[in-house]
Amino acid sequence: MALTNPSRPIKALAALRRGGPVDTARLKQAGVSSALASHYVRAGWLTRLGRGVFMFPNDELVVADTLSVLARCVPGLHVGGKTALAWRGIRHNIGPREKLTLWGQYPRPLPAWFSQRFPASYVARKLFDAELVADFGLQSLPETPNGVHVSVPERALLEMLSEVGSSRQGLEEARNIMEGLRLPRLEVLGLLLQHCPSVKVVRLCVQWAEELGLEWAAEARRLAGPRGRGRWFTRLPNGRTLVLKP
Repeated sequence: MALTNPSRPIKALAALRRGGPVDTARLKQAGVSSALASHYVRAGWLTRLGRGVFMFPNDELVVADTLSVLARCVPGLHVGGKTALAWRGIRHNIGPREKLTLWGQYPRPLPAWFSQRFPASYVARKLFDAELVADFGLQSLPETPNGVHVSVPERALLEMLSEVGSSRQGLEEARNIMEGLRLPRLEVLGLLLQHCPSVKVVRLCVQWAEELGLEWAAEARRLAGPRGRGRWFTRLPNGRTLVLKP
């Protein structure tokens, strides 16, 4: 298709949904080649965000739509931990500019164009063993069935607990958020606990559930098995020592 006669692709561009970036794969579906996309950038019809990623001029990117595009190039990307709990209605004093907590399979920096618009922390940690299906407990939100995966509350809880003691997650905030998780699905939580090799995460889940008087505490201890027992401690970045009792 000649660059001097791009009217048909322009109509296809006009039909694309606003609020999210447009990558080369989506442009190709609309009949826009890489060369034509570069022409549209020079003409001011598209703005280049990064390699292979564009947006419409003066458009305002929506985080959920943007993450859906980002997930296509970041293996295993999903909304996890505290952010996933908040998106699923379990929150405690979440600020308007709270950092997003994102998880993925491999360590890598998030694209600068994304971080500039959406402050986020990215975690690449194998929280569960290889026997658990990698995407267990990852689902899109009901209101966006084709959107980015978001950890279910049970997985998000353990992801948040894994961050306790780091600069990203304070103890008191984590306890306050956990207290809001009143009715987890114990069959889901139990499977996650059984496949979580982190002693810290398992014991935090069990001990805090007991200290907070959550009605599922006794069942969590049973499901955790031997890893839910015994003494464990670690020194936090602020110099305090976190001690988990037997």
